[in-house]
Amino acid sequence: MNAEEKIAYLEEALLQALEELRQTRDQLQAALKELSQDKEQLKQSTEKLRKAEERIGELEKLKTPPPAFVKENKKKPKESEKKPRKKREARQNRGRARSATPTETVEHRVVNCPDCHLRLGGISLSRLREVIEIPPPPSVVVREHQIYKGWCSNCQKWHETPVDLREEVLGQGRIGVRLASLIATLRTVMRLPIRQIQLYLETMHQVKVSVGEIVELLHRIASHIQPLVDGIKAQVQKSPASQADETTWREDGINGYVWSVSTPTLRYYEYHHSRAGKVVKSLIGEEYQGVLGSDFYAGYNVHQGLHQRCWVHFLGDMHDLKKLYPNDEGLLAWVKGVRTIYDEAVAWAAQARDDPGLSPSQQSQARKAQQHIYEQRLLDLCRPYLRVDVPQRVLCERVERFLPELFVFVAIPGVPSHNNLAERSIRPLVIARKISGGTRSPKGSQTRMTLTSLFATWMAQQLNPFQQCLLALTSIFTPSHELPSVESSRGHCGRSQIVAGGRNLIGPSSPPPDCPFPNVPQLRQGPPGQRDCPCSRI
Repeated sequence: MNAEEKIAYLEEALLQALEELRQTRDQLQAALKELSQDKEQLKQSTEKLRKAEERIGELEKLKTPPPAFVKENKKKPKESEKKPRKKREARQNRGRARSATPTETVEHRVVNCPDCHLRLGGISLSRLREVIEIPPPPSVVVREHQIYKGWCSNCQKWHETPVDLREEVLGQGRIGVRLASLIATLRTVMRLPIRQIQLYLETMHQVKVSVGEIVELLHRIASHIQPLVDGIKAQVQKSPASQADETTWREDGINGYVWSVSTPTLRYYEYHHSRAGKVVKSLIGEEYQGVLGSDFYAGYNVHQGLHQRCWVHFLGDMHDLKKLYPNDEGLLAWVKGVRTIYDEAVAWAAQARDDPGLSPSQQSQARKAQQHIYEQRLLDLCRPYLRVDVPQRVLCERVERFLPELFVFVAIPGVPSHNNLAERSIRPLVIARKISGGTRSPKGSQTRMTLTSLFATWMAQQLNPFQQCLLALTSIFTPSHELPSVESSRGHCGRSQIVAGGRNLIGPSSPPPDCPFPNVPQLRQGPPGQRDCPCSRI
């Protein structure tokens, strides 16, 4: 290649390089333009995001917190954080115990060898297998009573055979007492809707009962057992300690409240449209001398006697406050201090033993002195935060207001520091409200409260609600006879029971002096002179 060819080659290469450089410059300019556009879009997006965050912040301030019954999602622990599974006790590492006495035995014997058909010898029991089954549900029994009449020529009128069916049927209805007790139990204990009860009776027992008949039957049952429920209320008002609570209830679409008063063995419920303190007075009485346990709702402030406020509610409020202010060291220290005082008070109340050398009044004074010690410690802990702009200010002011009602459980043995009993007692009605939505009429509300009061009381006393309802329906209220008892139940005063296999009652002709039912209308069951104390009935 000569010099001219080399020069031409280099000029061509230079032109190509210049063209590539021009194209690269154009691409760079286009990229810079796109970058400028992207920067502008990013700026606009950032501005929109800022405005959106400001709007979200404004809406968060307006948003109401979820109701207390809505629980937050539970965070599952990581595999590394899981605690090792607790080993079961040695006595639990075995199979389920068999029934003590089988109701039926079926033998499966082998005689010949299944392979060679030779007769087997040394036949013995190899193993047992238990099968638990229920018999076919019985069909309903329809008993027709044929009542005859005759003409008296002397009196010139017809006479019918006298028939007393009070032990078979309630009132003038056609539903027998056993079926009525079953319906009441399904409705109250099992909380089944009316139509589900109707379906159950038709499916399992081949009996068709209309919805209206079931509703009217429940009204008649409630009316019949109302004196027993009045007796429960009278006994609650005389109890040394009780716990009260309330929950919402709708009657024909109108909001109202179910109020409950409970003791370890008694449950009583009433429906009211009001949530005012006057309802508390109507429940426990104007001159209630016992200790009332409740939460901090202002309606209970009307009770001027001994009062124990619920510590579980107070501790729950402290826990919620910790979640709102997790980094507030002063709040966390205060919460820990309050919890320490409470735990010490509970431990002291559980382990305290009265000095036998002191008189009852001196023992009471010693317990009250210990109560004042805990009250003073709690007040000293809360005093620096009273009327100060800190998260725990409201709870500290609550302590200052209700201080004499926080440690009553220290001064009076047997009084719990919470109202868990009242909360658990009213829970069945809360579930029933979620199922049915409430009641449709004042009569329906009264029936619901009456049945729930009596059935819940029977269950609290570990009695069979079906058998107790059956006994109540086959008994007659009179002013001169006492309440019957069922076999296997015994009254508080230890009086006699129904004899095994019979309905005759043995007992005194009048309640004993220590009987808690001196004013309860009494029942007649069996011949006169064979009676039982009423306190074995409730």
